Amino acid sequence: MPPAELRSLWEGMCAHDGGPRGALLGIDSRLELSALAAGSTLGEPAHQLRGCSALVSGADQFALALALIQLDGNARRIVLCPPDLPAQYLPSIIEQANVDTVVSDQLDAVAGTSSVRRLVTCSRLIEPGQADRMEPLRTEWILMTSGTTGMPKMVLHTVSTLAGAINTSKSNPAVWATFYDTRRFGGLQILLRAILGGGSILTSDPRESVTDFLARAGEQGATHFTGTPTHWRRALMSPAARQISPKYVRLSGEVVDQALLDSLRALYPGAVVAHAFASTEAGVAYEVEDGLAGFPERLLSRETDGVDLKIEDDTLRVRSGRTARGYVGGGVDALLDPLGFVDTGDVVEQRAGRCHFAGRRGGIINVGGLKVHPEEVESVINRHPRVRMSRVRARKSHITGSVIVADVVPAPGRDADALEPERLKSEILAACRQGLAGHKVPATIRFVESLDVAPSGKLVRDA
Repeated sequence: MPPAELRSLWEGMCAHDGGPRGALLGIDSRLELSALAAGSTLGEPAHQLRGCSALVSGADQFALALALIQLDGNARRIVLCPPDLPAQYLPSIIEQANVDTVVSDQLDAVAGTSSVRRLVTCSRLIEPGQADRMEPLRTEWILMTSGTTGMPKMVLHTVSTLAGAINTSKSNPAVWATFYDTRRFGGLQILLRAILGGGSILTSDPRESVTDFLARAGEQGATHFTGTPTHWRRALMSPAARQISPKYVRLSGEVVDQALLDSLRALYPGAVVAHAFASTEAGVAYEVEDGLAGFPERLLSRETDGVDLKIEDDTLRVRSGRTARGYVGGGVDALLDPLGFVDTGDVVEQRAGRCHFAGRRGGIINVGGLKVHPEEVESVINRHPRVRMSRVRARKSHITGSVIVADVVPAPGRDADALEPERLKSEILAACRQGLAGHKVPATIRFVESLDVAPSGKLVRDA
């Protein structure tokens, strides 16, 4: 847990140790965080927003990150609106979260929102003003789940739950680069890590390609990189992957397979390659740095670093001070069970002293009454050295109900043999037949140039 004096970002910024030493690094902007102590990037001084329930929305991740820093400790509640939130859900979110203020760099997009009494602009420019020395409020943070259908759930956190896994030592500040959006749990974690650790953060920008982002990260001297496995597979397809020299590489948000870990360790031999389990509801559960997929069984059934893990009904359950406090709004089940555990919905299999993720409980494909986790099949396909990434999905069958099909992004060929695609397909199928039960082997394999990726950084699986 972070020290008590860091229970809010604003309190930490105004602390007696001189405040933050890091910076926010955008695609065309750099701002020393210490400058916020003498002014505001909001349309009005942050302390004048004291006690508000603010929805933060817009396009400029750099400006919005600055707004979050200033609102914490002043606002009663911050509601983070992800960039892909469908507009039809906004009125319901505003009502259920009791939003009275909207902070945005695009006020025209929300100007007609009913029940909001105040619209506040945010930007990258600091307007001088009186420093805020008021006792900070214990701000509630509302994050949205990244569900693919229907209105997302609103999950209640505090800085204490969000920062529970963060080392606040400022002895060796890092320069963080993250593929995540800071309005989602993964990106907000990195924003907090940078600020509470006295470091800097390089935010991604929708105007940038993966190649441009990696090149900028290399130029800015980024040392710590985070993203989903899908983010990293796309990064490895870019020649700019060799333009960075990370000390630390971290993956989370999707099942991590051994082939990807091995590729990252080979490309960045001097880096710590870690993967973690974290979710909006469960918080950060663990991080492993041993280079192996899955996590050791020893993490189960005993408290480790303040976290209890267990497997019940085949899914991982998490209990800790880092879990969310609950859901906001109606129509959702309770977040915690009677013992205080969160059911993550992630199916785990125990093999040879290690726990391996098979996939999401809701993502199972039924083939003639037999279960198939797409991620398990993808893990086998991705082992082939000529495969960059893959997506396994269901196709309707009048015999078995569904069959397995795979979309595969191949690595560039090294020869001009016209039969190479067929040979590659045969080799992939042979590997699947050797490593998987018969009903899990793809009926067809289709080679594609790319796969759809959601704004959360995860594969789009309903395509």
